[in-house]
Amino acid sequence: PRSDCIVAEQLCLLDSICNATYRTLENCDLAKTRFLALDHDSRVRCLNAELYLGNSSLLNCKCHRRMKRQEHCLRIFWTVHSSMTDGYFNLETSPYENPAIEEHWKTDYNELAALVSGNSSQLAGDATNPCLKATHVCNLSKKCVRLRTDYASICTRGAGSEDTCDRRKCHRGLRNFFEKVPEDFTRRILFCPCQDELCGERRRKTIVPDCSFQYSSKPNCLWLLDSCLEDHICKSRLADFQQNCQPADMSPDGCFQHNYAACLQAYMGMIGTPMTPNYISNSSVEVSLWCTCESSGNQKEKCDQILGMFESNKCL
Repeated sequence: PRSDCIVAEQLCLLDSICNATYRTLENCDLAKTRFLALDHDSRVRCLNAELYLGNSSLLNCKCHRRMKRQEHCLRIFWTVHSSMTDGYFNLETSPYENPAIEEHWKTDYNELAALVSGNSSQLAGDATNPCLKATHVCNLSKKCVRLRTDYASICTRGAGSEDTCDRRKCHRGLRNFFEKVPEDFTRRILFCPCQDELCGERRRKTIVPDCSFQYSSKPNCLWLLDSCLEDHICKSRLADFQQNCQPADMSPDGCFQHNYAACLQAYMGMIGTPMTPNYISNSSVEVSLWCTCESSGNQKEKCDQILGMFESNKCL
C-alpha cells in the first residue's frame, strides 16, 4: 500500500541499513543537483542504493497536495526517484496521490446557499459577469476573501512604478490561495464562463499577470523549464500535469487518463510556480506559458513540446 513519504522516511531511518542507503542516495541527488561529476565507484554506489531502496516502502510513497510539510515530502520523493528526470523533461510519474482517492475539501452547500440568498441583491447584478459573481461568492467565505486579498496585495505591490514586484512572494501567495481555499471557490474564479471582454479581463487578471505571469520580455521556454526542474514543488506539479493532462486523440474528453477533472486540478497546481500559465487574452479561453521558442537552436522540438502542453493540448 502507498504511504506518505514522510512516514516512509521515518520508517527507513529506524533501520540502520536503510538509513545508510538513503543517506547515500541523498548525496547522489545533491551531486546531480549541483552538476558534479561522479567517478565510477560513486556511480555504482548510487545505482546500488537506488536498487536497494526499490524494495522499501519509500519507492511507492506519495504526497498530498494540501498536506503540511509538502516540500519535505516532495524532496523525499525526488531523492528516491531522481533517475526519472535524466536528460529529458518527461517526468514518468506524479508524486501526488491519485485525485480520485485523495480526500476532497468539501464546501457546506447549505450554508453557502443561505449566504447567497441573503446577498441576492448584490449577486443579482452579476448575471452578465460570471467572474464578478464568482468573486462575490468568494467574499462570502472568510478564508477565500482573506487569502485572495493576501496574494492580490503582494502581487500588485510596485505596479505602475519603477519597482518590480516580488515574483517569488507573489507565487507563494497564489499557491496558498489555490491550495488552502476549497476548490468549489477557486474553480469558480479561475474557470468562470465569459461572453464579453470585461468578464474575460477579470478572469485573466485572477493570476495578476503583470507580476506572476509576464516578464518585461518573453524568456525561452527551456529557461522556464530549467527554473521549474530546480524547484521541488514546480517539478512535482509539472509531473502531475504531464500525467493527468496527457492528450489522447481517440478519447471523448481528449485525455489519456479519461479524467478531465484531474487535468483541471493539475492545471491549477501549476499556478504559483515558475511555469505559471494564464489566459492569453481577454477574449479567449486559450491558455499559454509566458515564453517563446525563438532562438532554441537544436532544442526547438523540445521547446515546442513544452509550449504545446498548454497551447495545443486537447485534454486541457
